[in-house]
Amino acid sequence: MYENRDMQRLKTIIEKIVYIDEVVQNYKSTASALEDEKMAKPAILMHFIGIAEQFSKLEDEKLIQNFSEDIKGAMSIRNFIAHDYDGVNLVIIEKTIKEILPDLKNRIEKILKGEK
Repeated sequence: MYENRDMQRLKTIIEKIVYIDEVVQNYKSTASALEDEKMAKPAILMHFIGIAEQFSKLEDEKLIQNFSEDIKGAMSIRNFIAHDYDGVNLVIIEKTIKEILPDLKNRIEKILKGEK
């Protein structure tokens, strides 16, 4: 099985995904949440940075390989946020929230449950 530290990092990624989902639900849509420059958009983008940071700390090579595309995507989003906050392509963020994060969450949950 995997190291406890890596399992905790995966749990933190799930927490960040849940937080993003909660923000979106509070605004009734992803687009509405991302339009709120004062609260929702910054919260969502910070959680994306947190996801990337947790991925970057994984140590187990099997986990890193299993999530290699997710890690690349998360780091790309993190870099865009860090280096061009106002220029972040919100269409990509919205698509990621709707299409990628649910699958990522499911895959992580399976690993945490000991499934393949």
